[in-house]
Amino acid sequence: MDQLREQINKPLVVGIIGFIIGSIFGLVVLGWQIWPVEWVNARPEHLSPSAKVEYLRITIEAYGQNGDLQKALIRFNALGDSAEETLATIIQEPQDLSNELIQNFKSYVSSVEVAPIATSETETPLPTEESEEEEGGVRNVLLIIIPILCVIILVLGAVLFYIFVLRGRMAAGTKESHETNYDETPDYIEEEEYYEPGKEPPIAQFMASYNLGDDLFDDSFSIESPSGEFLGECGVGISEAIGVGEPKKVTAFEIWLFDKNDIQTVTKVIMSAHAYNDEMISQRLEAKGEPVLSQPGEEILLETQTLSLVARVVDMGYLEGAAPSQSSFDHLVVELMAWSK
Repeated sequence: MDQLREQINKPLVVGIIGFIIGSIFGLVVLGWQIWPVEWVNARPEHLSPSAKVEYLRITIEAYGQNGDLQKALIRFNALGDSAEETLATIIQEPQDLSNELIQNFKSYVSSVEVAPIATSETETPLPTEESEEEEGGVRNVLLIIIPILCVIILVLGAVLFYIFVLRGRMAAGTKESHETNYDETPDYIEEEEYYEPGKEPPIAQFMASYNLGDDLFDDSFSIESPSGEFLGECGVGISEAIGVGEPKKVTAFEIWLFDKNDIQTVTKVIMSAHAYNDEMISQRLEAKGEPVLSQPGEEILLETQTLSLVARVVDMGYLEGAAPSQSSFDHLVVELMAWSK
């Protein structure tokens, strides 16, 4: 599903899908329903009444010029059931045709049985009632099936658009809102004064917040004395990720303390339950610093020559559905408090 979503997000793939859907919609809905094809070279009997009258006028005029009775009869019969009605219209409105010519034409066609005459000029035989009914039935079926197919295609398109575009954007929006909530440190944490009985309040207090998708997470803070003198730095960053793909599946973080008066930076590794209990991962990360199991309320102490730092896990959560279980973080909020020795 993720691979399919990645393909759908590519402009080329979206363009091809849009072309296919647009072609189907254009041909079927617009081409066949809204603006259907205009037929040309139709049989005379399929012409409009005015066109039939014009056609018969030309036939009678040709008959008057060449006297070819056979051709005249073929063309008259091509009008089918409307031949007599069309001729009656011309008799009432002769226009440029002489009454004598019209009457001669009428007398001849009336004296011969109305049927196509087999000559070299005979046109394609007219469709029978059976074939017309068959053709009409097919057309009616198509008129029912085509709109249904169009509706199905549009519904499928809408469903795919929702799954691969809208839902992704909604999830991204939810995630962004989720991240914002953690970035905006709650008031009760900001206002809380953390210190042990008989110990001075910290000279510096910070909040580091990680959320899934922040693959470059590396928060660092400057520690200064009340007078503004630079004493050192502290921070939290990604130490280890497991699995492949994006975003990173973070399984451990480094908490570090730098003292300007000390040559060594102290580091401890706060780990997920899976990483902490996995001997191979735990031993590998031990080279970076003392491993500590991440738990809500857990306090980690780091000390240098002139500074002490307490890192407290304020909030944390594992990525749901991750394998193995409790192996990667969905979010982590750590409070950093520094004292000068």
